[in-house]
Amino acid sequence: MKLFLDTGEVGQVQKAAELGILDGVTTNPTLIAKAGKGFRDTVLEICAALPGGAISAEVVATDYDEMLREAMEIASWHEQIVIKVPMIRDGVRLVSTLSDRGIRTNVTLVFSVTQALLAAKAGATYISNFVGRVDDIGGDGMEAVAATVEMIEAYGYASEVLVASVRHQQHMVQAIAAGAHVATLPFNVFEQMVKHPLTDLGLERFLADWRDAGLTIRSGTVAG
Repeated sequence: MKLFLDTGEVGQVQKAAELGILDGVTTNPTLIAKAGKGFRDTVLEICAALPGGAISAEVVATDYDEMLREAMEIASWHEQIVIKVPMIRDGVRLVSTLSDRGIRTNVTLVFSVTQALLAAKAGATYISNFVGRVDDIGGDGMEAVAATVEMIEAYGYASEVLVASVRHQQHMVQAIAAGAHVATLPFNVFEQMVKHPLTDLGLERFLADWRDAGLTIRSGTVAG
């Protein structure tokens, strides 16, 4: 599974990238607005913070002609950029056009397997299935993720299923079980993945035993 960070904060990308396991970053108009910088500058700084990563940047127009103009402008900024497109009628049309031009796309705000089918047929690189927002209204967001993974595999589409609106570790466990190709995480959820209380307890005991035994590591030689 690929791991993306869902943020507009360059500092968060830099910190996550230090682990050497980050594959990309997703942004949206809300995240860019919260970052408090210009759109282009923020996206380019994120590209620089994660060389080679897939960086999703979203169009904000909702009619085809303007969406296309925005998409071509954004795509010209950097080769790492993936054009993020909302799941609306003109968005599907835009994805078809960009796919024909060899431009990668991320279809966002997908909530059903039928929407995902349209995105896949249009040639979307990534299909962003939202789970947290469905859970918020009493549904099960992971159902659509699992169904979309099955659909992609059954028909052999090239699109990758991207789990978005991730709220907690259980969403990640479910995404892994569903066979999702990508998950994009808020920084706090990304940081939580490395943690487990038994890991902390185990390490504390190991180090206490090491200190009590008076052991040390010197000159490249491991004592004990």
